[in-house]
Amino acid sequence: MSTLVSSACWQLQGMSATQKIVLISLADQANDEGVCWPSVGSIAKRTCLSPRAVQDAIGWLESAGALRRDFRFNSSTSYTVTPHSYSADLAPAPRKRSAKVTPANGAPPANGAGVQMAHPQQTAHEGGANGAGEGVQMAHPSPANGAPRTVIEPSVETSGEPPILLPAPAVPPKRKRHEKPQGDSESERQDACRAIWAAYSAAYLDRYETSPVRNAKVNRQVDDLRKRLGGEAPAVAEFFVSINDQYLIRSCHDFGLLLAKAEAYRTQWATNRQITTVTARQAESTQANLSAAEQALAEQRARRVANAQ
Repeated sequence: MSTLVSSACWQLQGMSATQKIVLISLADQANDEGVCWPSVGSIAKRTCLSPRAVQDAIGWLESAGALRRDFRFNSSTSYTVTPHSYSADLAPAPRKRSAKVTPANGAPPANGAGVQMAHPQQTAHEGGANGAGEGVQMAHPSPANGAPRTVIEPSVETSGEPPILLPAPAVPPKRKRHEKPQGDSESERQDACRAIWAAYSAAYLDRYETSPVRNAKVNRQVDDLRKRLGGEAPAVAEFFVSINDQYLIRSCHDFGLLLAKAEAYRTQWATNRQITTVTARQAESTQANLSAAEQALAEQRARRVANAQ
């Protein structure tokens, strides 16, 4: 948790309570750079909101500049909380619900006002709607285009056929959002990434007396190392910083170099052998000498055979 990021988010105004609690939840899980990667489900559990409400709040916060999303293939979305870039004017204004719906000209009001009831003994032929039975007269049997449809039920029992009710408007089905399947739980993935970074940063601080840089790019690299090496990744990351190779030292043991040859460094860690540029040249020189000696012996044998003949 970053106290600086959380404190800056508490000061922001011009957003709803839902948007504010989602932003505070993200800031509570972010590091000092404001980066975190919780799932929508975990945010919903922490804030007691529905996943749909969380997604709508994240969309609004992103449009207002309060955070930035980084969509990653086959992994959870990375969020960067940016309170310094927040501006409520950048976000679209929320739609306001109208308190009263005004019907079109000629349409019956929704509360049934303006509908005349015929005399109970008046026949359908004398004024009742066709098929509606006795005692019911519809003042406007057909509403105007665009007007809300209202069903008027008789207040007394009718002896004829049941009245014809206007069909309710069809409601389009809601689209289901596609959610990416996850092989392991989000909490386990985050714990593994934290263990890798803790081992690497501790070894880095011990060697260079400063902490390594961590940003969104490094977070992706840490997660990629977890996928490639599994539970051995923390130990390999710590071993990597101890390698005394000229190229790695010039690059200050950048985490990207570890990811580039993760399997090779894992082999060095497992065998407890550091293969540097010098040791590689020595091995190459030794192999060249052995090859030259074997070639000289083969030539001597060939000459002996030729002299014997």
